[in-house]
Amino acid sequence: MQTNRMLKKHWKTAVLALTLATSFSAAADQLSDIKAKGELVCGVLGTDEPFSYIKDPASREIVGYDVDMCNAIAANIGVKPVLKQLTVAARIPELQQGRVDLLAASLTHNKEREALINFSLSTFITGQKVMVKADSGITQLDQLAGKKILTIKGSTMEQSIRAKIADAQIVSFDSNPQALLALQQGKGLGYANDETSLAGNFAKLGDAAKDFRILPTPLSAEHIALGLRKEEPAFQEQVNKTLRDLESSGKADKLFTKWFGPETNMKFASRSFKIDTDQIN
Repeated sequence: MQTNRMLKKHWKTAVLALTLATSFSAAADQLSDIKAKGELVCGVLGTDEPFSYIKDPASREIVGYDVDMCNAIAANIGVKPVLKQLTVAARIPELQQGRVDLLAASLTHNKEREALINFSLSTFITGQKVMVKADSGITQLDQLAGKKILTIKGSTMEQSIRAKIADAQIVSFDSNPQALLALQQGKGLGYANDETSLAGNFAKLGDAAKDFRILPTPLSAEHIALGLRKEEPAFQEQVNKTLRDLESSGKADKLFTKWFGPETNMKFASRSFKIDTDQIN
């Protein structure tokens, strides 16, 4: 009887040890795979200036704040960065299915998405707002109740519109340029996006920018972060270590100034956040 108990005890211990070893091995898989293949595949939008966009149509090179984050992480690991352009709606499925290693794609961190993927430290904090035509007579969000609001398919803006604008008719597009064009063409009364993207839209409008305005009341606060697959703690720690190093070295502030500062189309005077937390409201 005692022998049986001892055998069962040893068996349970062996199973536990095997489980822990397997868990550790699985946790290290993605980081090991990235090192083995010698490249980090980052999913980017390529349509959202200044996070990721095509600066030169001739070369089709994608640049931006998110791209520089990807480049920094790849350099920290010691591999080559590879960019894969995605639509907003395809971001999370592409990550879950292993077609990209990391999302650097204007990705909002929220509670709903935490059930699907993991997030890095917040790399940018902004707010969602609504752009309207200046002659529309719209000055407050509640005036948009029951009206057509344009936004991006698969984005958190869709949820925010439903939460803040009663009976809104949401019309979603695959990219920012498509939604902005639809507003210009009068296909909706408002266009919802994060404030930074809207500032980029204003810059692209040039002289026509005077015909539009952004409503002052935000739809919600936006914590932008990098997206990672679940159960990959070694890779997640590597990503967050890179981000902490960028912050502590002052490089994060330089990246902000490079893409959002006074000399850019964004013309932000200074950075109002630090890359130091993955907590959201």
